[in-house]
Amino acid sequence: MSNPNDQSLIGHLEEMRSRLIRTLAAFIVAMAAAFIYVKDIYQWLVRNMDQKLVLLGPSDVIWVYMMIAGVVAIAITLPIAAYQIWKFVTPAVPKEAQRSALVFIPSISVLFIVGICFGYFILFPMVLHFMNEMAANEFVMMYTAQKYFTFMIHMTVPFGLLFEMPAIVMFLTKLGILNPNKLAKARKLAYFILTIVAITITPPDILSDIIVIVPLFLLYEISISISKMVYRKQLRLAGEEGMAA
Repeated sequence: MSNPNDQSLIGHLEEMRSRLIRTLAAFIVAMAAAFIYVKDIYQWLVRNMDQKLVLLGPSDVIWVYMMIAGVVAIAITLPIAAYQIWKFVTPAVPKEAQRSALVFIPSISVLFIVGICFGYFILFPMVLHFMNEMAANEFVMMYTAQKYFTFMIHMTVPFGLLFEMPAIVMFLTKLGILNPNKLAKARKLAYFILTIVAITITPPDILSDIIVIVPLFLLYEISISISKMVYRKQLRLAGEEGMAA
């Protein structure tokens, strides 16, 4: 006779595989769609440049277009991936917490786009200007397309992920993994880590550091506030259920 626990484990693994395949399929479709319009996206991204980017080999153009399409595909796929994750963990989540999917799933995509915009419109031009100023009198600046867009992605995508913090904290609080007390106790450590991240990716001047550090600290405080609201609601519901019992 087969073990029911083994069957349950196999069933969970099959479901996980199915949801991973759906997410991957959505990413591939989104990337293919983005690739159709990648030239238009490229033209928009280089609209303010005074010179054309340089290619060092025939395959570089494909690499650049793939990078651009990949980032667009990630932004499109994020809510789908969040939905698949939510559906996978839903059986273990109380019914009251399941309603938060209506907020969690779209917020994942919105926060990622906000983070990308922060990196692209604020951080990236600031760092690029600083680098140009350093090289202005000593070097002739010629950007290769691959290096330029790799640098741009390094300045934007990490912030898209960091800006997911409030949504992730809300999700983990709903699951009972985090609570505002844990987040408050970890504030000093979190501030230290966020400061190191900000200093690492910004030019070595205090103004640039502040421009990045302040939004990251605000994100952490917003995350604590969201965790407090979710946690208080959970305690209130638990108290009402206890009184009803």
